[in-house]
Amino acid sequence: MAKMSNGKVSREQERAELHRTIWKIANDLRGSVDGWDFKQYVLGMLFYRFISENLTNYINEEERRTGIKDFDYAMLSDQKAEFGRDVTVKEKGFYILPSELFLNVAKNARHDSDLNETLATVFSNIENSARGTESEDDLKGLFDDIDVNSAKLGNTVENRNQKLTRLLEAIGGLRFGDYADNSIDAFGDAYEFLMTMYASNAGKSGGEFFTPQEVSELLAEIATVGKKEVNKVYDPACGSGSLLLKFAKVLGKDNVRRGFFGQEINLTTYNLCRINMFLHDINYEKFDIEHGDTLTDPKHWDDEPFDAIVSNPPYSIKWGGVMPIRSLSMTLAFLRPECLLQRAEQILPSQCTCFRGFPRAALRLLLSSRVYSTVVERSRRYASIW
Repeated sequence: MAKMSNGKVSREQERAELHRTIWKIANDLRGSVDGWDFKQYVLGMLFYRFISENLTNYINEEERRTGIKDFDYAMLSDQKAEFGRDVTVKEKGFYILPSELFLNVAKNARHDSDLNETLATVFSNIENSARGTESEDDLKGLFDDIDVNSAKLGNTVENRNQKLTRLLEAIGGLRFGDYADNSIDAFGDAYEFLMTMYASNAGKSGGEFFTPQEVSELLAEIATVGKKEVNKVYDPACGSGSLLLKFAKVLGKDNVRRGFFGQEINLTTYNLCRINMFLHDINYEKFDIEHGDTLTDPKHWDDEPFDAIVSNPPYSIKWGGVMPIRSLSMTLAFLRPECLLQRAEQILPSQCTCFRGFPRAALRLLLSSRVYSTVVERSRRYASIW
């Protein structure tokens, strides 16, 4: 492998090697399980490792700042760790006892005949750590799709635990580098790589939850032309959150001041989106992802209007009646008034592709909304290439 002048492997080479390793692990471990089904286990364990290391790093830094230079939360007893629960949940949104950290569960996996039950308990405890707090809705159900007792993992408990052990050890063996330096980028990047590969291999169904990174980044750049920061961003059909998170990449997550908002109709994809937010180190206070049908039950209807809206809606769905018109009118209504004329011709062209069969109604709505007529011309050009 080629080296850079400073002796370090280039970031792109490290990234490519990591991705090859992850994909090999995903395919080797799944066995006879369909790759689309097995993705929940790979992505779920990656998430479990991330939040464990994220929490450990946060607590270690806080304690070492007080003068305890060799403090290691992973080595602390559960009893002593309980003293820091409330303040940590308030800051991070969740809590994991030392014995339930990914590192310690993976280390003991081969000798745990009840590993499946151990993991089920750990996942339940992580979610319950947020119960009664502001982060409860952000954690609730995050591990629902990781069924550690599923027959897909094996016909017997022993077989299931063997596969779970191999998965824990494989995910634990991934080299993400020093946590403080680059693991946030590495974890988030690995997660998006896996989703890209799963979507590609799943064909049409994969597109329901993931927009390619290049497309996502382009849309975010278009929506933020001339801006260095925005107040709130929104995606009414957010999938796994790739479009929303590109605003963090383009502007910097601190420059999306009040955070990331979205809604997703598919429950599994809704969970993937929330996991994706955590994996990109977006604190629970900075995102509001809701589950439901945006057309019939918009969860953010009463929120303050948004500075930017991006979306890759499921155009192939048979809406019936004038549903597409309502979709466009909702998009216009969600935008801040001062952003409407400025951003309309950047946002609406892709929306207008769903108006095949409704051209006159679409035109009337655009004109009644005081959007420049150039939008219509641009929508014709875009419709021919999408």
